Amino acid sequence: MSLIMIIIITSLIALALIIFFKPKPTKNKALKLPPGSYGWPILGETIQYFHACNQGSVEKFVRDRMKKYKTDQVFKTSLIGESVAVVCGPAGNKLLYSNEMKLVTVWWGVSMPELIGKSLATAAGVEAIQMRKMVSYFLTPDAFSKLYIKNIDIVSRQHLNTHWQGKEELTAYPTIKMFAFEVACRSFMSIEDPEQIKKLVKLFHVFLGGVFSIRLNFPGTKFYNGKKATAAIKKELGIIVRHRRVELEQKTASPTQDLLSHLLVTPEENGEFMSESVIVNNILLLLFAGHDTSTSTITMLIKVLAEHPQVYDAVLREQNDIASSKGPEEFLEWGDIKKMKYSWNVLCETMRLLPPVMGGFREALVDINYGGYIIPKGWKVFLFFIWRSIHV
Repeated sequence: MSLIMIIIITSLIALALIIFFKPKPTKNKALKLPPGSYGWPILGETIQYFHACNQGSVEKFVRDRMKKYKTDQVFKTSLIGESVAVVCGPAGNKLLYSNEMKLVTVWWGVSMPELIGKSLATAAGVEAIQMRKMVSYFLTPDAFSKLYIKNIDIVSRQHLNTHWQGKEELTAYPTIKMFAFEVACRSFMSIEDPEQIKKLVKLFHVFLGGVFSIRLNFPGTKFYNGKKATAAIKKELGIIVRHRRVELEQKTASPTQDLLSHLLVTPEENGEFMSESVIVNNILLLLFAGHDTSTSTITMLIKVLAEHPQVYDAVLREQNDIASSKGPEEFLEWGDIKKMKYSWNVLCETMRLLPPVMGGFREALVDINYGGYIIPKGWKVFLFFIWRSIHV
């Protein structure tokens, strides 16, 4: 191939990328957009943002731009080819959170929907309502009290004896991640095999790398590896689903023992049952949602308790008081959880100061007037969660 032809092809590819990834223009040029910059052509500020995510410095990414553009409410940027309004203030968060499905809707990015597939996260309209009804009970306090507390107690005892007892020190985050994932597996699917859980944890680590990555699907990229890991996870979950279906037919499993059984035996409003692939996708979604942020929260809680001995002592006293009222083999109950008032306050304050995620993405359903600026319909909105000026 001649040099001229190579230059022409390269130029055409570059032009196509610019057209595809450039920030979407607004139809109304008269709109007063938030201050800010779209960054580099094609890339925007995507590289800086993902670098901040990897370094745990999203807060600095946001605050640097707040200072640069002299705003404490909203600024604009461009991420993964999308025009994004970053809402910085608690007033903005309150406005948007109180108007879900009116002003904004959840936006999962481009990588996650492709990896997970048809599920509660990607469904819309009537389909979304039906799916939400199918899983809603298993996300309620009643389900927590009847189904989850005992599982969490059992897993906690086993985990502490296996991974913590007798250790002078350990690396908290990966150990807690294994614990949280085991709780999710046991609660949603009654999986107890430690080797099976370890295998899924390793695959999930790669899957998460693909979820929070740029959608570049070629060998070596996080998205490519995440896609392969997702396929392997779905294969494992498919085996579990089919095995449970046989157990239900043979009456060796209970229709109410966990979420998996419920999804297999409960028809939707149209009388049809969820397909195996959709069940797998929803289990995958809930495993992701049910353990990732919990891991971060528990890890930060341990950090806070270590840094504040007086708080640690108060939490320990409360927990010991509850433990002293229980027999050696007696499991925790909902009434015991409700007694953990001081512990709950400490956990809430930990999540306020050190939230498990720095923010969440939404998509504007209409033009939004905020802080004297317009966030156009179709723009993505990043809700920044960290606010330490108000102490509870």
